[in-house]
Amino acid sequence: MKSFLDNLSTRRSGRDPPPLPIAIKTKDLGFDRRAQSPASTTTSARTSTEEKMANKHHGLGILDGNDWDDVKGLDWEEKQSWKAPTLTEISLLSPRSLRSPRASWAVRRLRSVFSAIWPKSKTNAPAEPLRKTAYLDGIRGFAAFLVYWQHHGLWAHFPLQTQLIENAFGFGGQYAFAAFPGVRLLFNGGHFAVATFFVISGYVLSTKPLSLIQAGEQAKLADNLSSQLFRRWLRLYIPLIATTFLYMLTWHAFGGLWIGGIKKQGSFRDELWWWYCELKNFSFVFNSGGEPWLSYNFHLWSIPVEMRGSIVVYTALLAFSRCTTKARLWCTLGLMFYFMYIADGWYCTLFVTGMFLADLDLLAAKNALPRVMARLSPYKDFIYYHMLVIALYLGGIPTPSTNFADLQRSRGWYYLSFLKPQAAFDYKWFYLFVAATFLVAATPRIPWLRRFFETRFCQYLGRVSYALYLVHGPILWTLGDRLYTAVGWVGSNGLDQFTALSWWVNRFPLPMKGPLGMEVAFLLPHVILLPVTFWAAEGVTRWIDEPAVQFAQALMKKTLPAPAGAEGGGAGLGAAPIIEVGMGKKLDA
Repeated sequence: MKSFLDNLSTRRSGRDPPPLPIAIKTKDLGFDRRAQSPASTTTSARTSTEEKMANKHHGLGILDGNDWDDVKGLDWEEKQSWKAPTLTEISLLSPRSLRSPRASWAVRRLRSVFSAIWPKSKTNAPAEPLRKTAYLDGIRGFAAFLVYWQHHGLWAHFPLQTQLIENAFGFGGQYAFAAFPGVRLLFNGGHFAVATFFVISGYVLSTKPLSLIQAGEQAKLADNLSSQLFRRWLRLYIPLIATTFLYMLTWHAFGGLWIGGIKKQGSFRDELWWWYCELKNFSFVFNSGGEPWLSYNFHLWSIPVEMRGSIVVYTALLAFSRCTTKARLWCTLGLMFYFMYIADGWYCTLFVTGMFLADLDLLAAKNALPRVMARLSPYKDFIYYHMLVIALYLGGIPTPSTNFADLQRSRGWYYLSFLKPQAAFDYKWFYLFVAATFLVAATPRIPWLRRFFETRFCQYLGRVSYALYLVHGPILWTLGDRLYTAVGWVGSNGLDQFTALSWWVNRFPLPMKGPLGMEVAFLLPHVILLPVTFWAAEGVTRWIDEPAVQFAQALMKKTLPAPAGAEGGGAGLGAAPIIEVGMGKKLDA
């Protein structure tokens, strides 16, 4: 794996390999920052660099737009560039067992097929700089992959074995390795991922506005908030509309694909009308009636929640913009308490918590933390490592149902069950709130964990995370269902599966050997499913997601008045800063 990463780092369009980074420790914060150093750097120069970097801003969050001018003004620092790995580079990760003559022939054939259809890179596109908060992109991307893995695992093992995965280790006398604390996050970490999406979104959406608040730039704050709010719905819903429309087409194209669990209309015209009716209600984020699901991709329930949480953050930022630092922090804590312990607004708590963490990080970068927190600095390693352990444990909250009695009967959760707030109906979100908060807060202070989320693989997952969230469900329900049926997983869709997919039933039976969730018959289909899903996610990112971001930016600029003094212009605020913010990029599951 190390040689693979080294190989990728030297493929820089014919340029020389990048110089080795110098680890720069910020004593007060425990961050591991890296800055480019020329080969001739001396010891005295390194010391000077360390002193300068200690006073720099912490970072500006997950900003996935192409317009960085407004961001770079705040002590911008570029780190080692990265590019998404190509299909050939990804193949270097294949284990030795796939490099035998027979297996290598099959790999070459697959590579030739996918190379022909893999979205081509823009040859002249500059490499993106690795930002100081790139670890947040990595967390979001890895979380999106956990959503993918959980949905596939539960789909293939439904209905008999899903309870073993979702229940606590030892519940009902069942001791599956996939349910073991910590390990269970790989098989049942989807809800933890969604909670993490929301905390990261709150952090990212509020970082720039908070920096303006702390600088007393009220006019620029108004420009920034209006720009973000104007573009937010477009940024979230344009990719959703496009992908659900394309998925809906497969229901009737080529005679219509059989897809389990859907209610197909009699004609394409009726289907189009039904899709529109569902979508118009789903797009209204304050809709309080009907099902919270979109039947054309029910994994996307979190998108309206993402939009509502964003509005909560924008409103809170505006409401607290003229408060003192101390008052703003206390008001933010008060909101967190209200949403979790008084009203059942768990998702609002997650977004506001991200806003709170961003405020603290910006204050820490200026050595302006509250005294009580500054006094804990000598114990930061002890605190953050324990926060990580707690996050990994609480993130695996058993989620078979909302029955609180089941939680109390779960081994290792009886005493923790007494922490549940009275207001929380679905108990899991309280524990996931703690877990996601601790994970996001601890990651930048644990060097090895931060480096993991800054790897090329996690960064690539972060770049395509929203598209991966959008497309993994339709691919699972079309291609995945057929592959799982072919290798022996039958019954996940009831008796209809045997009749509708009769040609696929046990067509290529594979052994069911292996621990739960790691059977040979479950892992091997992903040799096809993973490349197809990544291909679709890459295509949606380049051809739908990124153009949607650009469209929202262009539309925002079109609505602004010309600056004063310009021909045909009038008085106005002028061009608002254009900053595109990732969704938590959810699914911002």
